Amino acid sequence: VYRDHKDTYYTSISDSDRDKELPYLATVYNGIDLSNITFREKPGDKLVFLGRIHLDKGTHLAIEVAKKCGKDLIIAGIIQDQNYFDNLLKPHINDSSIQYIGPVNPVQRDALFKETYTVLHLNTIPERFGLVMAEAMAASVPVIAMDLGSCREVIADGETGYLVNNVKEAEEAVKKIELIDRHKCLQRVEENFTIDRMVANYEKVYEEIFRIEVKKRQKGKN
Repeated sequence: VYRDHKDTYYTSISDSDRDKELPYLATVYNGIDLSNITFREKPGDKLVFLGRIHLDKGTHLAIEVAKKCGKDLIIAGIIQDQNYFDNLLKPHINDSSIQYIGPVNPVQRDALFKETYTVLHLNTIPERFGLVMAEAMAASVPVIAMDLGSCREVIADGETGYLVNNVKEAEEAVKKIELIDRHKCLQRVEENFTIDRMVANYEKVYEEIFRIEVKKRQKGKN
């Protein structure tokens, strides 16, 4: 549909989310509100999965990584595929090592980050833009993510987390999380993924559109 309207101005929420046939003015990353996220110097000790409970999000892979690492896992999020949950996740969930706590609101999410050693973001399909990754880093939590879609744009590999290609690499990444400087996690968010940054970037887009339209009108008068 959009390809029939190439005279329209387009922005994308990540470079990886772009359609090659559309002319984009800019990429404007989604921004998060830092006021309801607490930066913590001291890490927690839990692995955390935060997101929709669906095959696309790779919740089952997070369980596999947790078991291989011998670490506790907390799963939080709305169940979007009940069959997936019942068949692939529920048999592994208990009250000790692997917990499912349901959806969380911003206050509960912030409390959860206090317990978090690292967030596992192991999508099985490309991510358009993962807000959870930015939210975690704002709370000083490094992220381990599959190297798909926008994950490479959000995470600075080796600095704010690790990009991986499979469960084995994710397992190895967990062992290296302590090497991450958690202050760099927050710094990356402050520089790229805040609401203020998003607004400023959209303002630049509007200014560019205005400049282009003025130029068109001036050209039309000549």
